[in-house]
Amino acid sequence: MMTMDQRKLGSHGLAVSSIGLGCMGMSDFYGADASTEQESIATIQRALDLGVTLLDTGDFYGMGHNEMLIRRAIQGRREQAILSVKFGALRDHAGAFIGFDGRPAFVKTSLAYTLRRLGVDHVDLYYPSRVDPAVPIEDTIGAISDSIRAGKVRYAGLSEASAGTVRRAHAAHPISALQIEYSLWSRDPEDEVLPTLRELGIGLVAYGALSRGLFGGSVSATPRDARSHFPRFQGENLAANLKLMQALERLATERKVTPSQLALAWVMAQGRDIVPIIGTRRRVHLEENLAAAGIQLSRSDLEQIERALPRGAVAGERYPAATMHTVNR
Repeated sequence: MMTMDQRKLGSHGLAVSSIGLGCMGMSDFYGADASTEQESIATIQRALDLGVTLLDTGDFYGMGHNEMLIRRAIQGRREQAILSVKFGALRDHAGAFIGFDGRPAFVKTSLAYTLRRLGVDHVDLYYPSRVDPAVPIEDTIGAISDSIRAGKVRYAGLSEASAGTVRRAHAAHPISALQIEYSLWSRDPEDEVLPTLRELGIGLVAYGALSRGLFGGSVSATPRDARSHFPRFQGENLAANLKLMQALERLATERKVTPSQLALAWVMAQGRDIVPIIGTRRRVHLEENLAAAGIQLSRSDLEQIERALPRGAVAGERYPAATMHTVNR
């Protein structure tokens, strides 16, 4: 087992590897199927071997499948893993999203099922996948606080919450991390969210750090691939964004790294309170992306990247219109 550089999420003791592994795609949204399960398990185990400690999942990924997959992967290795779990997303029998539930009773019920599926007695970081507009955030976080006192959760988090909601939640119980999309092509958190996190001493878990595969060279969305519904992967938007990809490729080639490594290094260079999670289900991609942890970008490097991929250059919203109202609440 190797040791990876550690970063602190929040000011209450949570330390994790400088890059985490997002496990969502192993069970959902990107065309996962049973044929990839063994490779996914091997990828999680290889990540642990390489010093990755943060494993990120959601109880709704694959309708519980992802948690059960992780259970198999960490059997006998629980002490090496920091388990980060999101809850609250409601889905119907066909997998369609039908809302969010942040009621205290639902929080505690969801946690009970998560512990059973994961085969553990506690999770390390627990947070609502979205803010439920019908439930005061203080009530949702209060239920997590109860679970922390009961020893079932170690740290509280939030996902896709606005700066104002972060403040309210943090006043109810200390928040260790906010998970939000943050990358070279999703930089809205820089306006209000990131300054608020730093004021309050809260870490940022950056998902989508590889721009949902675009900067990793993966853009062939299939009907089972959720990206086919995302504006940034459609029509003229995709054509424009591929030009940005070409600009990143040129910069990466000059530095003898891959575009995905450069994109990850950029996120990591934005502050040691930021931990990107990479979503991959294959060991070869895992090892390639983890090499980004060793890349040090100079001020000149960052300035060149900014000129080539300036904020606002990306074409299209990050989610379809019907989903955008669920973020930054």
